[in-house]
Amino acid sequence: MATINAANAGTYAFDENFKVNRLGYGTMQLTGPGTWGPYADPANGVKVIQKALDYGVNFFDTADSYGPWFADRYLAAGLKDAANRNQIFISDKVGQTRQGPNIWTPHGEPHYLRQQVEVSMMTLGIDHEDLVFLHRIDDHFSIEDQVGELKQLQTEGKIKHIGLSQVSVEQIKAAQKVANIDAIENLYNVANHQDDDVLDYAADQGMAFLPWFPLATGKLAEAGGALSAMAQKYQVSPAQIALAWLLKRSPNVLPIPGTSSVDHLADNVAAANVQLSTADFNELSQLSAK
Repeated sequence: MATINAANAGTYAFDENFKVNRLGYGTMQLTGPGTWGPYADPANGVKVIQKALDYGVNFFDTADSYGPWFADRYLAAGLKDAANRNQIFISDKVGQTRQGPNIWTPHGEPHYLRQQVEVSMMTLGIDHEDLVFLHRIDDHFSIEDQVGELKQLQTEGKIKHIGLSQVSVEQIKAAQKVANIDAIENLYNVANHQDDDVLDYAADQGMAFLPWFPLATGKLAEAGGALSAMAQKYQVSPAQIALAWLLKRSPNVLPIPGTSSVDHLADNVAAANVQLSTADFNELSQLSAK
């Protein structure tokens, strides 16, 4: 039986000093219903983070708006005593405000973005952010002002890398006139890859691509679903097939499946061991309705 280790997915280098295992972990599910309020079992949330470390995960994705702040607290607690803490890469997101369950309101006022970066560093217990995404572009402010503030924070040494979330190729190009963009985080999975052009542009530009909703909140892993037959063929779970498809799609893709279950975590990380054939990859690619 193959070892469960995120390193089996291969690596991606953000820079000459930081190389991460391509299969990461997203903290969004470590919150209350509607991504609002505390997670029902904080101790388990911390345990999941610690178990992810045991499985070789060294890339964690979070956001101040998850809770808000609660997911960050569990992440900080889970990483606090990690033996390899200086080798763990965290991607963060700022620029969304929360007014209740399932309510997300973009806010890109530069002073607000700066405040959220500063508070995030305190919450996570770090002296700089490895990667910060502008969670959403706010139409009330120019891209120059929003990305420009992150660029200023980068100049001050508070941010290493800048990313954009849920953007078009045109928006990426506009942001590139202001700062170097190192990562994109868009909705993307085997059943919804309408942003193929964004992923391909990111790959061409040397940017990481983080697909959020990689398992469509578990729907792609349901028994009897579109991935079941392929899962039976490889004798793995449907979730592993969905993640293996993402890993094969392009070497700049870094899936960040989230879960609050240690068992599901193990299943997700085991996807690093699944090697889809080109024919099966192409067959699965037809699931997307463009």
